Amino acid sequence: MHTASVTETRTVVYDDGTVRGFVWASVGWGLIGLLVGLWIALQLSFPVLNFDLPFLTFSRLRPLHTNAVIFALVGNMMFAGVYYSTQRLLKVRMASDLLSKVHLWGWQLIILGAALTLPFGITQSKEYAELEWFLDVLVALVWVAFAVNFFWTLAVRNEKNLYVSIWFYISTVLTIAVLYIVNNLSLPVTMTKSYGVFAGAQDALTQWWYGHNAVAFFLTTPILGIMYYFLPKAADRPVFSYRLSIVHFWALVFLYIWAGPHHLLNTALPDWSQSLGMLFSLMLWAPSWGGMLNGLLTLRGAFDKVRRDPVLKFFVAGVTFYGMATFEGPLLSIKSVSALGHYTDWIIGHVHSGALGWNGFMAAGMFYWLVPKLFGTKLWSTKLADYHFWLGMVGILLYVASMWVSGITQGLQWRAETVEGALQYPDWNEIIDRQQIMYMTRSFGGGLFVVGWLLMAYNLIVTAMSGRAVTVETQVTVTRTAPVPGEPTLTSILVSKPVVVSALGMLAATFFGMPNVGLAVLGLVLLLGVVAFAGGMLFRSTHMGKHHWHEMIEARPLAFTVLTLIAVLVGGIYELLPGLITDKQVPLAQNGEVCVKPYTPLELTGRDLYVREGCYVCHSQMIRPFRSEALRYGAPSRIEESMYDHPFQWGSKRTGPDLARVGAKFEEAWHWDHMRNPRTTSGNSIMPAYPWLFDAVTEPALAADKMRVLKKLGVPYTDLEIQNAVADYQAQAAQVVAALQAKGKTEAQPDREIVAMIAYLRRLGNNLEPAKSQAASAGGK
Repeated sequence: MHTASVTETRTVVYDDGTVRGFVWASVGWGLIGLLVGLWIALQLSFPVLNFDLPFLTFSRLRPLHTNAVIFALVGNMMFAGVYYSTQRLLKVRMASDLLSKVHLWGWQLIILGAALTLPFGITQSKEYAELEWFLDVLVALVWVAFAVNFFWTLAVRNEKNLYVSIWFYISTVLTIAVLYIVNNLSLPVTMTKSYGVFAGAQDALTQWWYGHNAVAFFLTTPILGIMYYFLPKAADRPVFSYRLSIVHFWALVFLYIWAGPHHLLNTALPDWSQSLGMLFSLMLWAPSWGGMLNGLLTLRGAFDKVRRDPVLKFFVAGVTFYGMATFEGPLLSIKSVSALGHYTDWIIGHVHSGALGWNGFMAAGMFYWLVPKLFGTKLWSTKLADYHFWLGMVGILLYVASMWVSGITQGLQWRAETVEGALQYPDWNEIIDRQQIMYMTRSFGGGLFVVGWLLMAYNLIVTAMSGRAVTVETQVTVTRTAPVPGEPTLTSILVSKPVVVSALGMLAATFFGMPNVGLAVLGLVLLLGVVAFAGGMLFRSTHMGKHHWHEMIEARPLAFTVLTLIAVLVGGIYELLPGLITDKQVPLAQNGEVCVKPYTPLELTGRDLYVREGCYVCHSQMIRPFRSEALRYGAPSRIEESMYDHPFQWGSKRTGPDLARVGAKFEEAWHWDHMRNPRTTSGNSIMPAYPWLFDAVTEPALAADKMRVLKKLGVPYTDLEIQNAVADYQAQAAQVVAALQAKGKTEAQPDREIVAMIAYLRRLGNNLEPAKSQAASAGGK
């Protein structure tokens, strides 16, 4: 109970200039990202479109496409929605116009930096985190500006309780900061080159802890917040269930963070860590579909509007694609399903059903609703918006369906064997040739989506030109109440029964990660009991005084933020534990030393060229423990083989074959011919040629600097090896050149990039000491 209250009326002028800036940035950058995606899709059918230019090759443009769609299209759309809805939900202008401008223009500078670095091979080669260290620093600074502005606005708000959209925004701001900083920890070598602090399996776990949760907390939670605001606004209906939104939020932010290892199923990781990721991925079905149903059922009584209103068409389709993608994700996290689908085009279809169907359609719906209001006019053409919807819908369906067919076909052909036990499709190019009709269908579907986006851009521009930028001014009535003595404090909230019960549930959930089955069973029993008890606690009549518990924390942003951070960090820390103890599981030689050789100076240089050219985009370096893979590639990969790899190169897609043991399969001259023109060695290969490697000159002295940095990160280079780096480089390069010249490649020169690349490719599969390496090779014969 409150003893006194003061009511006053305030005039609030919303900052919609920042919103308009983010909207146009999303539309413009998004178009570029989509066009790049269409271009590289066509390259898979017509390799000539690479034009033998390094900055136009598929492997360099694909990271640009993914970064443009994620951070430029969706990122700018997200920020537009966050800035617009936050001000109206909190009934206050953003706290700092300066920080809003720093965020707007700083983010565009980051995107421009990506466009000027990724096509030129300046990359860390981590999916969704390819930007080099100097851009990572800029990302962190801009995100801090956004976070300070956002939480400052929460502190000066004129609305006491936080609406559900704000909950999702809080989780995004917090979690992305943690994810991005940890995953991008690195030591610079030069202004454009760095090595991450994690290597091998540790790097893989950290990367997919980040990669999976970048999808969760950049492409999902903020867009859900936008859904909870804009969908009810467009439908003129309240959210279907406040209670369901509570369950949706807390279950999602707690469960999502655990699921990263499902990207590494059937790899060299410990089996229990893979099972942990699979289990939590399956549990994600419930909250994800709860959110989808909450969105769709908000339209109850308003479905007739969907036929007439293009905004609602896009929202309904977007939420439906969210449901489809969040059904397919857990499905693909089942080990047996992953064994078929991983590395195939099925994953590409899955990703694009989310990126284009969920994110793209939600963006279009928001823009069609928002732009007319930002410019005080009506949408110029609803008919054009309808054309956009149907073009986009047909385009996505063609894209996703073709990738499903292509991916499942690939998975089946990779593992198909004859009655004699040999591979039925040993020729990789034969498999790729069979997918060409699907690749062209994918390109056609993607082209339709791009045409739809162009129609939207034209429609929005004409709409804006028919009106003028509007400055919204509103009167807000604010009631300030004085709390009575004894009202719950932050500390009492954090130790209240619901929090304690939830903490016990989180503790019980960690038992799932234990390799001991008995503990896992105990954890399951405890978790089920806790969920049942917490359900009663939260949703019958949980009070503190006259406050419902959740309503109480909604009125306290600091408490809400702390609890959200705890929910995220529990799973995040526990998921990274396997990475911290991986070195203790590495087999040792009899003398106690690890049986793995660091890369020589020449091989290290070649490996960095492999990273620069984006070879990881199309080739994996992880042979799974399947008979078909042993027949095709060799013995399954071992966890210690990549322990000195900064960054790891296990890959996530096989447009080309796995390269983990390619070193013993082909001699130097084969690689020379293959890199100059893949069609001379591999028939109808769709791989681009790399003629520039034959002309560009390396810097042997730079290898010593790289070795010094890697030594700081735990690679066992000696001071003598670093001191002799140039001499060792030149000696091994001379050996490679001698082998090439013996096969008639008289033009080979030791200082060319192609020589370093060949040295690295010849090393693959020979990372173990000779005895172990020979045993591994024998296992694949």
